[in-house]
Amino acid sequence: MVTKQLLKGLPEDADLRRADSLAREIFSDVANKWALLIIEALGERTLRFSELRTEVEGVSHKMLTQNLRMLERNGLVDRKVHPTVPPRVEYTLTEPGRALRTAVDAICGWTHQHLGHIESARARFDA
Repeated sequence: MVTKQLLKGLPEDADLRRADSLAREIFSDVANKWALLIIEALGERTLRFSELRTEVEGVSHKMLTQNLRMLERNGLVDRKVHPTVPPRVEYTLTEPGRALRTAVDAICGWTHQHLGHIESARARFDA
């Protein structure tokens, strides 16, 4: 976690420890399972809504819509509507979204690396 010393001089909006900070709101938005999975699924590709829904197994139409809107609002995803009938909508990560994907990839790597340990710990805890 970020130390108090490193946060010195930052605007209040950047301080994750403050309940009213914009940074905490952004962190809360993007640190949910659906947002992380959507970011990972988009990767370096442009996908349509239905393709994203296929890539992110288990996500409902409603949750995918809500998370895509949130990611677009935060400037992490670009939404492009093509003037066709029916409309064709495509989603692409923006530059900040691709930068965040680097962190998501690290989280995925950490999960794969420590999966066995976590499974063992859960088995001991649940016994």
